[in-house]
Amino acid sequence: MVSGHLSVKKGYYYCVLSFNDELGKRKTKWISTGLPEKGNKKRAEAILIEERRKFIPPSITGGADDLFADFMKYQWLPTVKGNIELSTFSSYEGMLNNPVFPYFKELGVTLKDLKPKHIQDFYTLQSGRVKGATVKHYHAIIHEALEWAVKMELILFNPADRVDVPKSRQFIPEYYTADEIIKLFDCIKGDEMELLIKMACFYGLRKSEILGLKWSAIDFEDDTFVIRHTVTKTRVGGKKIIVKKDRPKRKASYRTMPLFGSFRKELLEMKERQEAYKKLCGKSYNYEDEEYVFVDAMGSLHDPERVSRHFKSVLRKNGLKKIRFHDTRHSSGSALCQDRVSMKEIQEWLGHSDYSTTANIYSHLTSDTKRGTMESMAKVLGLCDKKEETASKEAIPSVAKD
Repeated sequence: MVSGHLSVKKGYYYCVLSFNDELGKRKTKWISTGLPEKGNKKRAEAILIEERRKFIPPSITGGADDLFADFMKYQWLPTVKGNIELSTFSSYEGMLNNPVFPYFKELGVTLKDLKPKHIQDFYTLQSGRVKGATVKHYHAIIHEALEWAVKMELILFNPADRVDVPKSRQFIPEYYTADEIIKLFDCIKGDEMELLIKMACFYGLRKSEILGLKWSAIDFEDDTFVIRHTVTKTRVGGKKIIVKKDRPKRKASYRTMPLFGSFRKELLEMKERQEAYKKLCGKSYNYEDEEYVFVDAMGSLHDPERVSRHFKSVLRKNGLKKIRFHDTRHSSGSALCQDRVSMKEIQEWLGHSDYSTTANIYSHLTSDTKRGTMESMAKVLGLCDKKEETASKEAIPSVAKD
């Protein structure tokens, strides 16, 4: 039921109803009760209740005769906004605005007339423009919107159930080797984001996790810190906003990490510098973000986009291989994998939600671990003599353990 109240205009009661139109803008509708103000308040209140009960906002008056594009943008999207994360809504909105809405708007097909072939043709067209994984994202929101239409009894079945979704290729990330990470560390000595980048590489932290690290999450007595808060930047309604939240990406992302000795020392030194900056800057210091670890000299939290730009600039200036900031996370996982750390341990270190995610990303790096198996098989079958066996064993690098 929409909200509403009574208002008196020229001596008569009016019901004033408030609702969102099809564009999501707040609107009001005035309905005359025909009752004079004097002595009719209770009767007017009864009419208000009835008008509120039967009134259907324009944003949800559409049905199966609406264009599919309009249905998705003006009916389905507003309904999911309150039930999903803001970053997820931003993603939905972005994909809908381009290319889903323009394509189906131009196609002119209604919700009731939408066929599997309409959707399949859209996927085929997009497959020639973007990766299969991106088309899968388009499919996800189209399928979800149509499921809602089925639930609302606007259509009998979901036509997206009957299409073939393009397969996405296995994701093989870019990453730095251990030597490249060491070189990167040498190049960022004295940089304003030195510790931020080093900890991101070492722990394989997401950018949202390293920026969301608070002083309260660090236990300098037990030498641990907890990943439990994130900072992201997203676009909503055409505007970019910073989103701070106490819920990590997934349940597995909430994790306690051991604090490495040199990082402990650098963090304490950073904390001292921040206290000095507060005294130096006085009221000009940004106390709003003082709970965060990684802030600039004036106390302002580092902007996520600026971190990416700065990282890119560091690599370019030092002639280092071009990777994304997020690839520092893959560099951490790759280094552990190549040092024969188990996939289960890497999963827990990186905070992946399930084992298969870790295995799918890093399985291509486990060829060295199969060498021992190969030698054992050759030995059992008598396919190599002792001289070859010795030479082969010497070729396998030993792994130093702490």
